[in-house]
Amino acid sequence: MNVSLTPELERFVSEKVESGLYNNASEVVREGLRLLKEHDEVRLRWREQIERGWHEAQAGRVVDGPAAMARIKQRLAARSKKRA
Repeated sequence: MNVSLTPELERFVSEKVESGLYNNASEVVREGLRLLKEHDEVRLRWREQIERGWHEAQAGRVVDGPAAMARIKQRLAARSKKRA
């Protein structure tokens, strides 16, 4: 597979290799693609959660905002106590 990069991206890849963090350009590109894949997976999970929430709201299964915030604050306080 051949990939064409802009001059700016070529410089970026070269700088990464020159930094010693990567042995060659292929390693830099593979790392970038791995991060892109992770990012896409996170976005997909977020999108699924948003869609699930939308369907819950359309079905009338919603939580009162102040009540939800109170529960969140309680959970955060409990976590803080566990750490202390």
